[in-house]
Amino acid sequence: MTADTKRIKVTLVRSLSGRIKAHQACARGLGLRRMHHTVEVIDTPENRGMVNKIHYLLRVEEA
Repeated sequence: MTADTKRIKVTLVRSLSGRIKAHQACARGLGLRRMHHTVEVIDTPENRGMVNKIHYLLRVEEA
């Protein structure tokens, strides 16, 4: 990974309880553990796919 690798900041703003198991797995796959937890992930098609799938639970910012 180089210094110019594009990254996005993802914050979990809604709870995972009662959500579809696949959506919970996407949040875990992004590294989100609890409410208001923020992680920085590399902007890849795989990560974008997970973000798009659970967009209603997240706040996404360019890092």
